[in-house]
Amino acid sequence: MHVHLVNPSDNSFGTAVITPRWLFVLAAATPQVAGVPILVDESLEQIVPESIRPGDIVGISVHTGNALRGYQVGRMARARGAWVIYGGIHATLFPEEALERGEAHAVVKGDGDIAWGKVVVDCMAGAPGRIYEGGRIEGGEFLAARWDLMQPDKYMWASVQTIRGCPKHCSFCSVWRTDGQKPRQRKFQSVIDEIVDLRRIGFRFIALADDNFYPVTLTDLKLARQQNNVAKLEELTAIRNERFQLMEELAKLPKDMVFFTQITMEAGEDGEYLDAMRRANIKGALVGVEAVTPEGLKAVFKDWNCSGDALAKQLQTFKQHGVHVLGSFIFGLPTDKPATFDATVEMALRSGVTFAQFVMMTPFPGTVDFGRWETEQAKNPTLVGDVPITRYWMIPTDVRPKMFTPHPSMSSDEIRERTQKVWDRFYNWGAIWERSACTPNLRSRVAFIFLSKLYRQMYAGTGISTDSARRKKSKSWARWTARQCKKLFEARPMPELESPTWELGLTPAVAQVAFAGGKLLDAAGPFVVLPRD
Repeated sequence: MHVHLVNPSDNSFGTAVITPRWLFVLAAATPQVAGVPILVDESLEQIVPESIRPGDIVGISVHTGNALRGYQVGRMARARGAWVIYGGIHATLFPEEALERGEAHAVVKGDGDIAWGKVVVDCMAGAPGRIYEGGRIEGGEFLAARWDLMQPDKYMWASVQTIRGCPKHCSFCSVWRTDGQKPRQRKFQSVIDEIVDLRRIGFRFIALADDNFYPVTLTDLKLARQQNNVAKLEELTAIRNERFQLMEELAKLPKDMVFFTQITMEAGEDGEYLDAMRRANIKGALVGVEAVTPEGLKAVFKDWNCSGDALAKQLQTFKQHGVHVLGSFIFGLPTDKPATFDATVEMALRSGVTFAQFVMMTPFPGTVDFGRWETEQAKNPTLVGDVPITRYWMIPTDVRPKMFTPHPSMSSDEIRERTQKVWDRFYNWGAIWERSACTPNLRSRVAFIFLSKLYRQMYAGTGISTDSARRKKSKSWARWTARQCKKLFEARPMPELESPTWELGLTPAVAQVAFAGGKLLDAAGPFVVLPRD
């Protein structure tokens, strides 16, 4: 009997930019009695059906984007006599779908840190339950990943999680609903120990794969003071202090290390926090800009963001404090007009963001946008074949629309074509070369150029294009570029590196871990490419 953990994907590039963290954390949660799990990351190569045997246990984590492929893997595994278990964000939201379409024996909802071990033991006894409620564990129970099971020559960046949950309530994001609005923070000592392990085996680029690395804003503290809410102020201050402790320890690690994370725009108002990030070698962060107009920001419940000149100034503030920005922009909002596309790319260029992603509006399950859209569709359902458009993830990718919600003034094709042109303009050779000047040396500049082109090919080429020939060409270019990029991100292992000696011992975490779906991740790349679902 073997335990297989599968990260499903339709696109296999041979080399991946970032490790799918859940795969290695769940491996750490697998009970020793079940042996060493077999890990399959289909963003590298797809699973070989013959590797599955009767009595094996197959764990599959699915988010909305890879659910269809995940269900295919599950049906194949069950047909070969294996126990099939699903987890992840999508399975948490649609457990019955995973049971029916994926032919699951069991589904883990929420965090699987404790539940996964029980599932494995129950399967070994031949009597798994149907639904396992994982809930939301506290940060002290987060497990370090089993990086000893990773193929280090296949990934450019490793990933470490420091916090789950986000206090915001963006209409397009489900994090605050699935992971909660209360930040659940991992002990900084545990984070540092895991990072040291990764540097020992040769990883110096680390993604801090958090929902929101900036969980407490200056505004949050100000409001708590104004309300004379002493308990809330103490709670927020403790969370903020823990963040600074983490960054202080990150700053003590080898100076060649580079970190990347995800934060909200409000961090641009907190110079003290940004300076701490710079000292900690957190060189960059995905920042959700979403829209460049007040109307667009209001449409996504994100009116705390700036627009216009104030937006450009705030984005430039990050860079002035030494933190490079991957700006995330959304097209297809009801307030968008043809002129919005040019205005957005102009803003991205003018504000000095180092990377940018331009995504088409997608209503992800669990979000406010999805709920509103599903209610509207109930009146007069749209079908693609025999599949309701509100279950678009069940539509085969070659016929799946790129836009799902109707726009008041533009067609889906127009939005897609204009979005593609924005990608082309931001990532043309001249613009990339100019931005690459931010790097310290020629080798880094070459890496920046390769990574920019890889990012462009993976997402604008394979993700937005409807032309099959263009998608095929983009995949081929992405595979080649990824191999070259990997060489540029390689680092000398440091087996001699030691973890700090902590004054207080840590309580060992429970030896199980979450089916924690896609964070910065979910992304099949270094940064989140779609709003987290």
